[in-house]
Amino acid sequence: MREGDERLDRHGHRLLQLGVLLFLCSLLLGIAIPRFAVPRLALSTHLLGITQGLFLIGLGLTWPRLRLSAGLARLAFGLVVYGCLAAWSANLMAAIWAAGNTLLPIAAGAAHGTPFQEGFVVVALRTGGASLIAATALVLWGLRLTRGLAAR
Repeated sequence: MREGDERLDRHGHRLLQLGVLLFLCSLLLGIAIPRFAVPRLALSTHLLGITQGLFLIGLGLTWPRLRLSAGLARLAFGLVVYGCLAAWSANLMAAIWAAGNTLLPIAAGAAHGTPFQEGFVVVALRTGGASLIAATALVLWGLRLTRGLAAR
């Protein structure tokens, strides 16, 4: 097995682990939804974590098939992990703080936190979203067919 294949296998395995962990944390969070300052945001966090956990699991299974250089694979891995964790954390903190109306008005309702809290939520969600878009584009690029694969 080549070094690049081993690296992709390790990244894929780590994504599987993170996906299952995020899925588990989101299941546990679901039990506590009524106890949050903004239960609707807690429900959003629960659903986001379930979805992103499944996304990370699927991506972990796909990762060894990517055709990316070592640098691009590391970049894509970092972006996808940051994107999922930043978005989930922002929603979780907004549910705890009773914040988030600036960027999550439907889920947060009238809940509006301090300028720091609102800023944290906005920055984490925007950078997390941009990271996931970039990572998904890199993954799509990494899934392109090469001449050797197309001939099979």
